[in-house]
Amino acid sequence: MTDTTQPRVALVTGASGGIGRAIAERLAHDGMAVGVHYAGNKTKADAVVAEIVGRGGRALSVGGDVADEVAMASAFTALEEAFGGIDVVVNSAGIMLLGAVATLDLADLDAMHRTNIRGTFVVDQLAANRVRAGGAIINVSTSVTRTSFPTYAGYAASKAAVEAITLILARELRGKDITVNAVAPGPTATPLFLEGKDEAAIAGLAKASPLERLGRPEDIAEAVAFLAGPARWINGQTIFANGGLA
Repeated sequence: MTDTTQPRVALVTGASGGIGRAIAERLAHDGMAVGVHYAGNKTKADAVVAEIVGRGGRALSVGGDVADEVAMASAFTALEEAFGGIDVVVNSAGIMLLGAVATLDLADLDAMHRTNIRGTFVVDQLAANRVRAGGAIINVSTSVTRTSFPTYAGYAASKAAVEAITLILARELRGKDITVNAVAPGPTATPLFLEGKDEAAIAGLAKASPLERLGRPEDIAEAVAFLAGPARWINGQTIFANGGLA
């Protein structure tokens, strides 16, 4: 039986900025202790921790390459030692390198494969063995798996793999009272997304949704918080958080 009285603990990968930061801050706002994971920028992760702690929350920065199983096992252990266990794991770490199929640098494809596919697999593997009953594993995909924008083939392919891992893991964890879902954001106004796009391109992407705006990191965090907390009957699903983008 799940203990509903103990404080919940979340690990958010890629939480030093953008969508990951918004997710970490939202889960902390919801009362969870949060592991703010970073790959290389400890200063930014520590700033997120300071923000959460300054608002009365509990947080710890933990580092490591998501594709390195030893480094990530250490991150899990650090969080367990600090807060007593892990209930929620959110895989928001990822990289996006764009190019047409005919011209994409294969080194970029390999880099996306390592971070987006292997990284998700490594973290999900650890989560499958260490998340407590009543917990949730949430992977981050992309709506481009469905919208099929040109130049996104390598990235979308890596995220389609993330969705496949998600759906299968949900079934493999039968009987453990752990949900596994994916959130697939649409165009979201983060520095990474906006970089290299002119005003016309940004305006066009904003108009593509019936709500006629870009998503905000907080919009994605809201969907993740739902799956991390009250949504115990949603399992093995990909939720498209994109404002109705076709």
